[in-house]
Amino acid sequence: MTEARKPGFSDCNNATLRRAARSLGRFYDDALASSGLKGTQFGLLFQIHVSNEPAMSTVADALIMDLSALGHTLKPLIRDGYVETFPDTNDRRIKRLRLTPQGQAKLDEALKLWSVAQRQFEGKVGAEQAAKLRAALDAVADLDLEMPTAAPSP
Repeated sequence: MTEARKPGFSDCNNATLRRAARSLGRFYDDALASSGLKGTQFGLLFQIHVSNEPAMSTVADALIMDLSALGHTLKPLIRDGYVETFPDTNDRRIKRLRLTPQGQAKLDEALKLWSVAQRQFEGKVGAEQAAKLRAALDAVADLDLEMPTAAPSP
């Protein structure tokens, strides 16, 4: 069977990307399992950490999530005492996020596990290829991929 005829092979960029994302997501979820965090939660804790008490909308934009999906992902992190929300001092309608001391400790724990997984992944694909992959995926994420609106019929 030729490479292009393997079961599951697709010319669809979306299907191929989702397949790769599921595989890589499972790999990182497994690596982080002993911390009790999923890869999405780890990414969220890290984003909050590097963003210095960001507004929820800033985090949602950075992670290309809508606010309701962000809220859903935040719930267990808030419940477990890793993240807290607080109103912006200049505009109380804006909710800001910060890691609690427990959240910082959990992030530090997970970072060690993530580093092992990162080295293992780069060992399999090569550090240069992994960097190229991240750059290509960042470029895709930065594209303006909104569908053009159809012109009204005369």
